[in-house]
Amino acid sequence: MRKICVFIGGRANYSSIKSAMRAIKEHPELELQIILGGQALSDKFGDLEGILEADGFLVDEKVHMLVAGDKPISMVKTAGLGLLGISDALDHLHPDFLIVVGDRYEVMAATIAAAYMNIRVAHTMGGEVTGTIDESIRHAITKFAHVHFPANKEAGDRIIKLGERPEDVFVVGCPRVDHVKELLDRDATMPLDMYESFGGVGPEFDLRDPFLLVSQHPVTTEYSEAKSQILKTIHACVKTGLNIMILWPNADAGTEGISTGIRKYREAYPQAKIHAFKNLPADIYTRLMKNTACLVGNSSSGIREGAYIGTPCVNIGSRQNGRERGKNVIDAALDEDVIYNAIEKQIEHGSYETEPIYGDGHAGIRIADILSKVEVPVQKRIVY
Repeated sequence: MRKICVFIGGRANYSSIKSAMRAIKEHPELELQIILGGQALSDKFGDLEGILEADGFLVDEKVHMLVAGDKPISMVKTAGLGLLGISDALDHLHPDFLIVVGDRYEVMAATIAAAYMNIRVAHTMGGEVTGTIDESIRHAITKFAHVHFPANKEAGDRIIKLGERPEDVFVVGCPRVDHVKELLDRDATMPLDMYESFGGVGPEFDLRDPFLLVSQHPVTTEYSEAKSQILKTIHACVKTGLNIMILWPNADAGTEGISTGIRKYREAYPQAKIHAFKNLPADIYTRLMKNTACLVGNSSSGIREGAYIGTPCVNIGSRQNGRERGKNVIDAALDEDVIYNAIEKQIEHGSYETEPIYGDGHAGIRIADILSKVEVPVQKRIVY
């Protein structure tokens, strides 16, 4: 039986691999192992371990590696601690494959540790183009990985152009879309009939009324501007007069700037119709995406899941530059009036038709099936 270990460094990691974890757990020839680390273990970003346990998953190893701070050096130190802790975890578990997701610095640490320990690496969401340092990290992970699970053909072709063997590249779709499809198939309308106690802070409001969903993370190459950037977004959203649901940012350089901007605005305007959350379970977030008048910010969810759901999205700034997107997305510069006008346009348009550009909802099963039988050498060779 093959042991498949999944590294989860935060809430986005988990939602991006959950369907594959379930498929691996249910596969008769595979054993699932889970390493939890980074912001996934920080109360500041929500109780992710509790969410995993509620979903039926047991954590095998925990790696406390997150270095608090608002500058790039904190990311570097976190990755350094991650190398130490993740190597110990892998030494205890002895997996046949380590699955890593995407492009974050915690993921880079897990990838390097596995590569030096002769553990084959399977990489999801590789081959995509975006802004920030994540662009470089993503392609670096591709060069370490032995098996590639890109979300679409464009990304798969790019991986092959990077010198990877075509026989190791499997275009399976995005596991995040699996979860969305499952929820939509279960309840096509996914109603929010009343305010639900998701936690968070701020005035409660009836979710049957129109609301904006805001998810904005720092751009690491612009981290010193994070506070001013989120305030421009908040001012534009408030100008619409709609209720606002806003999520706390990821643990990147600039996260304190965004967090401070949210807190300061709420302190200055305590009656503002803004409700803020540390973390939301994926099914709740998906329901909010289905029902929101517009998703505002720079999260990839507006581009990936949003295309499948048909969520009107205003994508702000450079964080998602180059990522393939559907008709549901309007790009906006970091200017309050530009953002406001884009939001108003999306509110007027309403929901879009689904575009499955990031998969058809069956990626997890494909990943588990491939990992149960794929044979790849530990020693990699570049293909010319």
